[in-house]
Amino acid sequence: MSKKAISVLSGGLDSTVATSVYAKDYDIHAITFDYGQRSVEREIKAAKEICEKMGFEHTIIDLKWLGEISNSSLTSDKDVPELSENQLDDLEVCSETASNVWVPARNTVFTAIATAFAESIGAEIIIVGWDKEEATTFPDNSKEFLESFNRLIEVGSPDDIEVKAPAIDLDKEEIVKLGDEIDAPMDLSYSCYNGEENHCGVCESCMRRKRAFKQAKVKDESVYNS
Repeated sequence: MSKKAISVLSGGLDSTVATSVYAKDYDIHAITFDYGQRSVEREIKAAKEICEKMGFEHTIIDLKWLGEISNSSLTSDKDVPELSENQLDDLEVCSETASNVWVPARNTVFTAIATAFAESIGAEIIIVGWDKEEATTFPDNSKEFLESFNRLIEVGSPDDIEVKAPAIDLDKEEIVKLGDEIDAPMDLSYSCYNGEENHCGVCESCMRRKRAFKQAKVKDESVYNS
């Protein structure tokens, strides 16, 4: 019997590469969350296509209440911040944009639900796309958060389950390089905050994606509007 894993798969670059790291060694059940984000349709489409290509089981989970209690520009009519490439390393600017797109306890909620799924099917690991670059402004992407959540599971779950974040020490450029090495379906992934059919090319998520492929010298198959 093959080992089982749960993947928190948004359809974005980071979770796509992270999940692909374990694709050969685990029977993966991917879960994608609908929390009322403006990009939900494109995220689900990307996640479905990735799962179909990789042979993962896929479940979409309705969490619209999370968006309803959020004041994030991802779940409201507020404008999504736009950044230039030279602003991506400006901590003050990026802290402001992170506050603008923050969804309350998002990764805490996602990972708790993933733990429930893991217990229900006897999965040994939960795969997440948390990474070093995101952790500079999003505390729920940090190594400290990863270690803390694993301690929580150790105390609170009767099963031996571990959250795995293979990109936790990587920036976006390194994630793209890793994805290229393991042939992750990065071309099917979708990173845009705005939810347009093509990537908008100007939100922070798009800008980080574009820069990562450029720095990694890996062909970017994404279509950008700008």
